[in-house]
Amino acid sequence: MDLLIVILIVVAVLVVAGVGFVVSRGRGAPEAPAGEPAVAPPEAADVDVAIEPEATAPVEEAVLEAPVTFVSRLGKARSALSGYLGSIRSRSVDAQTWDELEEALILADLGVETTTRVLDDVREQARVDGVTDPSVAIEMVKSRLKDELGGRDVSLDANGSPAVWLFVGVNGVGKTTTIGKLGAREVGAGRTVVMAAGDTFRAAAGEQLELWADRSGAQIVRGAEGADPSSVIFDGIAHAAAIGADLVMADTAGRLHTKSNLMEELRKVKRVAEKGEGVVAEVLLVLDATTGQNGLIQARQFTEAVDVTGVVLTKLDGSAKGGIVMAIQSDLGIPVKLVGLGEGAHDLIEFDADQFVEALFETV
Repeated sequence: MDLLIVILIVVAVLVVAGVGFVVSRGRGAPEAPAGEPAVAPPEAADVDVAIEPEATAPVEEAVLEAPVTFVSRLGKARSALSGYLGSIRSRSVDAQTWDELEEALILADLGVETTTRVLDDVREQARVDGVTDPSVAIEMVKSRLKDELGGRDVSLDANGSPAVWLFVGVNGVGKTTTIGKLGAREVGAGRTVVMAAGDTFRAAAGEQLELWADRSGAQIVRGAEGADPSSVIFDGIAHAAAIGADLVMADTAGRLHTKSNLMEELRKVKRVAEKGEGVVAEVLLVLDATTGQNGLIQARQFTEAVDVTGVVLTKLDGSAKGGIVMAIQSDLGIPVKLVGLGEGAHDLIEFDADQFVEALFETV
């Protein structure tokens, strides 16, 4: 009897020990003694290495391939018009129809002068044609806007050995980021790009541009902080010519357009750039779309100083003032060549008048 009890006790001890062993293995590595670092089990490290690429690669690929369209990115500008358009479509064409269209277009920042001219012409044509259907009247407005916005060359001139693109504008509009995005696009198209860090006054501007150059595969020429911007850009052009580069993208300090001495310095930058071995093929004014009519004032000032050849309108996706595109082109005759519809490098695209107008008037 005593022997049987001893055997039962031994069996019970072995079973308990076995269960404890299984539980410990299931929980992972045992805790490290106090003062010693814990060590991850080899199985966990192997799993992380094997699974991570499979889990993240499809997501990254989807983001890169996501189409960028005016319709998908102009939600704020479109919503500013949608209430007016809904009201207009609910009745026959009358005097209130034209009043509401005028309010809608001015709210979208087309500008009073541009809005008045467009609607006066369309209203007279609608009267002659006997238009009573509001949808037809709206289509007539859209057609007129497309005519005024379209028909312009939005390509960027890359002729020169090297071609030089100067980027100008006030602080905070996105000049350096625009250069980075365009640099990535041009390198991807097979061009050799040199970036010249001519903004020597803003803290970290050179570092920011250098980061973009590294990302895009471009070269960069920098000067000391506070150095003469003209000399840095001149050196950048000389370097590009020496290595046979195709394109120089020159950043400039964010000028306050109300300060005549700073605008004069910008004129100097352009004069010095033109003395180099390259050709100043583009002077691109970068504007923030969210500033609306203030952007139009800036455009006038910069055009007088350096003969702007085109406008890059950033942050258009975050603004309800998309009509500033119309005001810039109608009042100044300067084409909007590129628009920013997001934060990614692929979100800087050529301006398309037809797609832009359709996106603004699409029913939400």
